[in-house]
Amino acid sequence: MKRMNVNVVGTLAIVIFLLVTSLPSYAFELGARGYYWWPDFSAEVRVDSDSIVGTTLDAEDDLGMDDESYPSVEAFVGLGNHHLRLMYTQADYSGAKNISRDIVFNGQTYTASTFVESDLEFRMLDFEYQYDLLDLENILAGFSLGIIAKVKYIEGEARLKAASLGHDESETFKAPVPMLGLALHLGILADILEARVKGAGMGYSGNTFYDAQADISLTPFPFVDIHAGYRIMKINVDDISDVYADLEFKGPYAGLTISF
Repeated sequence: MKRMNVNVVGTLAIVIFLLVTSLPSYAFELGARGYYWWPDFSAEVRVDSDSIVGTTLDAEDDLGMDDESYPSVEAFVGLGNHHLRLMYTQADYSGAKNISRDIVFNGQTYTASTFVESDLEFRMLDFEYQYDLLDLENILAGFSLGIIAKVKYIEGEARLKAASLGHDESETFKAPVPMLGLALHLGILADILEARVKGAGMGYSGNTFYDAQADISLTPFPFVDIHAGYRIMKINVDDISDVYADLEFKGPYAGLTISF
């Protein structure tokens, strides 16, 4: 009987040990993250209409658009090495000035010296899946390397209005963009100070897209992370709904994460 009890205790000890050591690999996470981004913005946009080729416009020099800041929100869930994230970003830019040259936009001509109001709006939805190829979260301060597959859905509108000419033209564009990339996580000070770098991109048929960011996060108390980082995003759209656009956003951001 004593021998049996020893065997049972030994077996239970082994089972408990295996369960405890395997739990981190199947850890569950759920949370939400908010960012506020201050990017420098540069853009060249052209809108054609049938056989009428539009003028390539510089958002700042030709239309008087300035940099803007705006939020992004993200929800995420993870189980073990698998992670899903969904992020929404909306960016609205506007300008108003007397244009210095003739402009052709969506088939209409806006003559030099005309006062023109312009808008450039973007809505972006990022659906991202990450699989951790290497996970050493329980060694030293932690380290992981993952592969990313994502779809960035872009929907936008470009608009030019000149009341004196009776022109008010707009054109929308939308495109789902598949992207591939990598994600790196490094624990600097256990679960208190961490660094993350990730980026994804894709190029095809004259279109180029990439989105990358790096940040440092501080966990002042459980379930809350404070972030500070830098993000750069490039969108080069070649002939989607008669819209040609070369856009770049780059700049610092701050964020807050609540997770369980």
